[in-house]
Amino acid sequence: MRHERSWALRQHRLRCGCSVKSISSWFFSSTVMLVAIHQPNYAPWIGYFRKIARASHFIFLDDAAFSKGSVINRVRILDDGKPAWLTVPAKPSSGTLIAAVVAGQSDWPKRHLSRLFNVYSGAGAFHEIWPDIERLYDSLPADKLADANRIIIHEVCAFLGIEPVFHCASEIGAGRTGDDRLIALVKAIPGATGYLSGRGGRKYQDESKFEAAGLTLAYNDYDPVAYAQTSPDFTPGLSILDAAFNLGWEGAAALVTGDSGSN
Repeated sequence: MRHERSWALRQHRLRCGCSVKSISSWFFSSTVMLVAIHQPNYAPWIGYFRKIARASHFIFLDDAAFSKGSVINRVRILDDGKPAWLTVPAKPSSGTLIAAVVAGQSDWPKRHLSRLFNVYSGAGAFHEIWPDIERLYDSLPADKLADANRIIIHEVCAFLGIEPVFHCASEIGAGRTGDDRLIALVKAIPGATGYLSGRGGRKYQDESKFEAAGLTLAYNDYDPVAYAQTSPDFTPGLSILDAAFNLGWEGAAALVTGDSGSN
């Protein structure tokens, strides 16, 4: 397999703060070093990876409180032509930090791998990417959810050809709350000059605070682009794995970078 040679090296680098240099510099200005921050979601959607691709540094917000019903432990896939949740059982107590959430079943990676096989074995690029997915899920820790999520995100990024420097907020220890916390996290990255926010940040962020801190504030505006799925009608917002199973890594990467014929 074309990814086998780098697999062991990337596994060594999966610890927070030990990462490879970005090869996605095409996405941001040479005068602005963007930092993106997001919770470590489970096998997230394409827009999540577009956010990573636009940044030179990406911080996993793993010291935020876990929220039940969030996409920290679940993601939608297409099952028999209909969107369905792929969920990691979790048993957090009230206020548990994401980094401390423990999975409720020790065999969930095996169960999810089996379901992905059953759901996507007829997809167009299944045979291309299945060895990568099988090896990835076989390597996942079954206990700590955040660790498993980070490994999935790291590896999928590598398969897509986007590799920024990854960090964990829990290791930076910025403290504070709200915009002040985001600014402190960005400022903790040497050379950082901008913060890449999600689209929803426009509703609650005080842009003047970022300006006062000397940071450029950018937004990750991403509109889903239709692609061939296992059903005739396109369903947006599914896991990046859906795109990979249908289009292969190269096709999924084109959706992430915007090189798929869309604006």
